[in-house]
Amino acid sequence: MTDMARKTRADLISFLETLGIAVTTREHPAVFTVEEAKALRDSIPGGHTKNLFLKDKKGRHFLLTVGEDAVVDLKTIHQTIGASGRVSFGKPEQMMAYLGVIPGAVTAFGVINDANHDVTLIFDAMLVEHDVINAHPLTNEATTSIATADLRRFVEATGHDWNVLKLAAENAT
Repeated sequence: MTDMARKTRADLISFLETLGIAVTTREHPAVFTVEEAKALRDSIPGGHTKNLFLKDKKGRHFLLTVGEDAVVDLKTIHQTIGASGRVSFGKPEQMMAYLGVIPGAVTAFGVINDANHDVTLIFDAMLVEHDVINAHPLTNEATTSIATADLRRFVEATGHDWNVLKLAAENAT
C-alpha cells in the first residue's frame, strides 16, 4: 500500500455511509494510551478498545482488538490465534504500511487500508458482547461509536473475516 492509497478518516466515514452504517464521532485531544483516553471520556457508552498489533515468527501480522481493561498474555496468545511461535509487537512502519495508522491510533477500522488482507483481525469475545464498540477513526484525535453488528458488516465489507476468540485472560479492573 502506498501513501497515496492510504484511506483517511473522511474516507472511512464515507465508506461507512455507503454501507448505510450510522456512527457517532466525538473529537478530543490526541490520546496515545488507554489511560489518556479514560481521562478524557465523559459518558461514551459501549465497549472501549485496546488494540495489539502483533507479528509472528513467519512474519504474519495480527490485530487483536480487546476491551480497554483486558489482560492479554503475550507469552501464550500465539496458541489461541494460530500464530507460528510466540508473537512480538509489529513495528510502527508495518502498522502504517498495513493499517495506515500510527502507534496510539491503532484501530479495527485500520483494516480499510489492508487491501491485500495481510493482517488477521481478531476481536475478543467479551468485547463483542457490547451493543456498541468505540474505536479511533484512523486518528487518535477522535472516538467513533459503532453498533457491534455494524462493525461486523464493515469488517466483512473490507474483505476481512469476522474472527472472535477468547483473547483476554482476565480484566485488570
